[in-house]
Amino acid sequence: MPDATPKNPVVMLHGYSDRGNSFQTWIKKFEENNYDVKIIHICQYISLSNEINIEDIAEGLDQALAEKLGNNRTFDAIVHSTGMLVIRAWLAKYSSQGYYRLQHLIGLAPATFGSPIAHKGRSFLGALFKGNREWGPDFLEAGTRILDALELGSKFSWDLAHKDLLGETTFYGSDSDTPFVFTFCGTQQFFQSSLINNFVGRITNRVGVPLDGTDGVVRWAGCELRTRKITIDFTKKQPEDKLSISPWKNSGIAHTVRVKDHNHGRIMGDPSSDLVESVFQALKFTSEQDINLWHQKALKTLSPNDSENAEWQQFIIRAIDDNDEPIPDYYIELATSQNNQWKRIEDFGVDVHVYAQDKSLRCFHVDITKTKNLQNLQIRIVASSNSEYVRYSGYASSVEDSDSVTDLELDISPILQQKDIKFFYPFTTTLVEIRLKRQTRKQLLQFMAFAESQF
Repeated sequence: MPDATPKNPVVMLHGYSDRGNSFQTWIKKFEENNYDVKIIHICQYISLSNEINIEDIAEGLDQALAEKLGNNRTFDAIVHSTGMLVIRAWLAKYSSQGYYRLQHLIGLAPATFGSPIAHKGRSFLGALFKGNREWGPDFLEAGTRILDALELGSKFSWDLAHKDLLGETTFYGSDSDTPFVFTFCGTQQFFQSSLINNFVGRITNRVGVPLDGTDGVVRWAGCELRTRKITIDFTKKQPEDKLSISPWKNSGIAHTVRVKDHNHGRIMGDPSSDLVESVFQALKFTSEQDINLWHQKALKTLSPNDSENAEWQQFIIRAIDDNDEPIPDYYIELATSQNNQWKRIEDFGVDVHVYAQDKSLRCFHVDITKTKNLQNLQIRIVASSNSEYVRYSGYASSVEDSDSVTDLELDISPILQQKDIKFFYPFTTTLVEIRLKRQTRKQLLQFMAFAESQF
């Protein structure tokens, strides 16, 4: 039982289409463990209006913090699902002002990189089951702009990651200047009965197929804030310039703990005593403690058989040209070579979601258990402009290949030999940016013969 009340106020943020009273069970857990609930502040925000976006809610959070906490206050936050995007957007925009400092961030099934069912919420069925049920001008609105941000591979999540996860400023870490981050996600499917699962399968176009590697709503690989970016630049001539990898910027935060017997709903409505205790210990974490020891203890308590699960990883891939314009039509595959024979990694292209608003962005969900013993790794991309006047191309792997080609391959095996940075890393999301040359063809513009130019 905790022996002291945390000194910081605790701010709680719910998820999409939810309300603040969903934290009532957690409030009771705080009470039962002798915490002063007067320091807990539950935020309730509008998420089902089609005019509202995540940045609007982040601005509302900043205004609410000023009203509730006053100036120059530290605080802790517990967020569920979409609440993680709200707090990240707030940090990216307002934390530099120095009015408030977040010390501990607890993510309960956080939608750090979106949800595999978010894109279905825009449909009439999505509005019917999750949308506003109150008659009025917003009846059956589903929060289109928020769902767009929650879609896998969204432009919002890509841009936000470049601000708070990959930018020059370190937002999350293991010292007193950045918040300590702890994320938890259930290992059970949200929908248990086969009847309900088949119904949901029809909505998600995955009839009879469970949402593997998820708690039914968010992916294990999409919860964690530890990420990195790989850039593959086919506009460069030298092979050594084609591949670059960012370091683990946020390596000082805890890995996601997958919680047995919990799904997206139970982690809020009926958390186990072990989970509650792990959250309380996280709220009291200091820079003098070892984040890895905390994680090992939580893993032993909450995920004793976690090694039995498949090892999932997300790749969010974006293809752009040398003008930084999106390339919407392309094909990509990973492969190995054996005896000079190209062997495609079939699992890499099994579960792919193309972001609806910008098809240059795609999210790949991969079970990487079969990739552990790879000796080499190649990537191939073919892109089309769908125009006879423009093509996408790049320099081939060899320096001697002076002409640009359109069917591009690159040996990215050096990633496999690095100890600190790997291409395959379980339960994380990796951003991959691929750059190609945009070239016009000769028939787009030609000088006319003198006789042809006469009128």
